[in-house]
Amino acid sequence: MQHSLSISFHAPRTLLLLVLLPWVRGAVGQEGFCSVPPSVVAESTTKPLYWKVTNPTLSPANLQDLPGFTRSVYRWDHALITPESHVFSPLPDWVNTLGAYLITPAMGAHFSMYLAKMQENSRSGLPPKDVERFHLLVDSYAYLPPNVEHLLKCDTTATILIFERRYISLENHYPEQIIGSTETQPLLETPGEVFELRKLLPTSAPYDFNIHIMDFQPGEYLNVKEVHYNQHGLLLLEGQGIYRLGDSWYPVQAGDVIWMAPFVPQWYAALGKTPSRYLLYKDVNRNPL
Repeated sequence: MQHSLSISFHAPRTLLLLVLLPWVRGAVGQEGFCSVPPSVVAESTTKPLYWKVTNPTLSPANLQDLPGFTRSVYRWDHALITPESHVFSPLPDWVNTLGAYLITPAMGAHFSMYLAKMQENSRSGLPPKDVERFHLLVDSYAYLPPNVEHLLKCDTTATILIFERRYISLENHYPEQIIGSTETQPLLETPGEVFELRKLLPTSAPYDFNIHIMDFQPGEYLNVKEVHYNQHGLLLLEGQGIYRLGDSWYPVQAGDVIWMAPFVPQWYAALGKTPSRYLLYKDVNRNPL
């Protein structure tokens, strides 16, 4: 049985309708964010790609003997939000969809990051006026500029990661709609670093943020102990490691989310026996004033 997620865009004088089968084409009963085509699952003895994002090792079922325990932490300049802390509720204007907001302006961020669990016959709502949206499901992603009407439809279950922020416009610069695949993006040079880097959005001026995919082999780490004006929203997709945020050191694993405020000291090292991959939001191309 083949399932599909469709996305429609409506803009002045344009209409684009795409059916993105790789997004949600998983074995029946599997959550969409971590699904891969059935042929891939059948040929592999491992779990589907990013399986631990929605099936974390440390989930509520594993905490029955530790009531009240959570690894989640909130500080004024950073936060670690772990899966056992997720709280899902109906998303405004969405149909048959539950959402868990993980990063929002309430904690000091200038963007929102949330998970949307779409059920059978579900539909998305539109973001507020002048708000741009980026959503990702496994290998596929889409960027929607502000005030572009669009609709996601799903005929099975799927979990989508979504970023939203109020667009900061520049005169004579206009972002375009983008649909892409993470694995088709080229590897970029990272002078002084060893990790592999892909950027999912153009680096040109119309875009006021970007999404990075960063890959580390076991034992690799950031050489630069970063302190900068940019904010970050991070989802660990694969592997495990340790993240320094300010004066604190946090063991992290697939499924964990991190918010980093401007100028918080930050550093990552990949631990364990498997590679690490994380997705990173970063604001770019705008004067911090």
